[in-house]
Amino acid sequence: MSKQKKALSKLCSEPPPSDFEWSELTAILGRLGFKLLKNKGSRRKFYHEEKNVLIICHEPHPEPTVDKGCVKDVVETLKLHGFI
Repeated sequence: MSKQKKALSKLCSEPPPSDFEWSELTAILGRLGFKLLKNKGSRRKFYHEEKNVLIICHEPHPEPTVDKGCVKDVVETLKLHGFI
């Protein structure tokens, strides 16, 4: 299984993973065609122009681990719009 497929499988696991890293999330969304838009502070937007889909998350700091709520919201949005 490729690294991307493993990361996507981990992202979609139930319950949401507690050890999912920001770098994994940005890589997955980038491969799905999302562009990272930076805002003030730690809020980040991922925008998919073709499907007009916006995902908003907080970039974790100082730890690289994304919180479970963000993971759950990302998965729901990706499923809703047919990315996964």
